[in-house]
Amino acid sequence: MQAHHHPFLNPDPEFCTFTEAAVVVLPFPYEGNISYGSGAANGPQAILEASAQVEFYDAELGAEPMRMGIFTAAAPEIPADPAAMVDCLFRTTRDLLRFDKFVVVLGGDHSISSGFARALLEKYGSLSVVQFDAHADLRDAYEDNPYSHASVLARIRDLTPHTLHLGIRSMCREEADLAQQHAIPLFTMRQLRQHPETAIAALQALPEPVLISFDVDAFDTGIVQNTGTPEPGGLSWDEALNWLERIFKNKRVVGCDVVELAPQPGDLNSPFAAAKLVYKMIGQQLAAEIDRGERTAWPVHPTGPAPRT
Repeated sequence: MQAHHHPFLNPDPEFCTFTEAAVVVLPFPYEGNISYGSGAANGPQAILEASAQVEFYDAELGAEPMRMGIFTAAAPEIPADPAAMVDCLFRTTRDLLRFDKFVVVLGGDHSISSGFARALLEKYGSLSVVQFDAHADLRDAYEDNPYSHASVLARIRDLTPHTLHLGIRSMCREEADLAQQHAIPLFTMRQLRQHPETAIAALQALPEPVLISFDVDAFDTGIVQNTGTPEPGGLSWDEALNWLERIFKNKRVVGCDVVELAPQPGDLNSPFAAAKLVYKMIGQQLAAEIDRGERTAWPVHPTGPAPRT
């Protein structure tokens, strides 16, 4: 398995070998199905570079999750054709899943996610998807493109009816009608804040296992400014982490993706927030595996947390 030249977190080599790693981070820099701002193809590299500034120690977990091993794979050769691109991510992630790794995909625009969902569905036989997003992404096609990032949840729902949509702040009439007609559990940001118990109940009813697909435009623009289709009024950092912690503690998560970062010169905040989000999700996943008895306790640094130098 070929390694990326810039591993996630940039730890000592012993913590990023493929054979020993619990987690594989896969950059997938595709940007062929966007509709507004550009730059998502540069998102994975920006996340990897910013991750070198993220502390190894997670204060909430009281541990250094990277000690479980995080391998960063080299990005595959990605075809330009949208259908071939989705198949490329399907085949790449399917091959990684055969090694029983927990895979985190870094996009790229959101259109990539259906390929990852297909690989997880093949491995586990069933799948639910939790979408964090400013947009519903339920259009059957957008600008005559069924593979548009605005259609990715429609393509995922071609695979599974079990989807949960959190933090939505923008949708068209057809998407709203579709959600109502099919009783799709879709929660706007206001609903999520005013009636969290309803969303919690929808999460509890969601079958396992679960893929988390996190479009960074789910965040308020004060957290992530540069994304392809920004919307005001999104999740705060703590709101996002609280929801993620709830999902990881209550559901068997089998994969994550983080998409739609569109880095711009001079903005250090957005890539760093995305990198820290990825590490938080990895930590929560490994903590959940420890709680379920699937993994031994956290490795301990002999002299306490290792600071960045």
